Amino acid sequence: MGRLNELAQNAVSTVEQADSLDRVSAPLQTVVKKLTGNPAVKNVLSGTWLGHSLHPVLTDLPIGAWVSATVVDLAGGEQGAAAARRLVGIGVLAAAPTAAAGASDWSDTHGPAQRAGLIHWAGNFTATVLQGTSWMLRRRGHRGAGATLSLLALGITVGAAYLGGHLTLRRGIGVNHTAFQDDVTEWTDVAADADLQEAKPIRVEASGVPVMLVRTGGAVRALSATCTHAGGPLDEGTIDDGCVTCPWHGSRFDLADGSVVRGPASAPEPVWDVKVENDRVWVRSTEPRS
Repeated sequence: MGRLNELAQNAVSTVEQADSLDRVSAPLQTVVKKLTGNPAVKNVLSGTWLGHSLHPVLTDLPIGAWVSATVVDLAGGEQGAAAARRLVGIGVLAAAPTAAAGASDWSDTHGPAQRAGLIHWAGNFTATVLQGTSWMLRRRGHRGAGATLSLLALGITVGAAYLGGHLTLRRGIGVNHTAFQDDVTEWTDVAADADLQEAKPIRVEASGVPVMLVRTGGAVRALSATCTHAGGPLDEGTIDDGCVTCPWHGSRFDLADGSVVRGPASAPEPVWDVKVENDRVWVRSTEPRS
């Protein structure tokens, strides 16, 4: 297993360092950003409405259908031919929304993650085309050829899924970047009240945790300064209509409760309790996140 892991990691490293892929990924990313730029579309594809990244949820549908089809092929024989064909078709149909959600997430990546994501997409696209061809062969009575093609496609899907896992678990794409911040339960002095200007966010620290402070409408608001989507600095963002917009990928959070107003973020931003005493600003975590 050690040798297999080494080969897999070397393959991923080769992909991530292949800057020649940028000639394809850069213009493709521009197109995807235009197609998903509408806030409503972005929110749907990012999983903002779900409170969880949508793409990983959807991947279970095509993969599950295709794995089941192959199991039926191997164990069901001719009696399972119709069921296997239907499962292949269901997987092909489910691949479309899965790809759309994945493309939306990928459009906010760059560098090595962008290159790995491109190959991840290419592998899944190839597998989907092969599964679609398998469905047509099966429909025409060529069950053996269809089953063989599905098995080949499933192997490609496994390779693409490995890259997807790398992007999530190694690169942190789609994870909540505030998940492991410590809770600060004691009131902590972080700034002078005079340091706050209307709609001008500042960055402070409470026991080592970065916090964004901003005065808006006469009230002082505090959110974690690290964007939940990709770790962007919210204190460098813009304030308008009671929201802060992350300067990296445009996620918008409500200053009052940290809820996501616009994706690509899917997890809300942690809100901090604030009080002003003796011209000093004090904060503490609103509640434990454990």
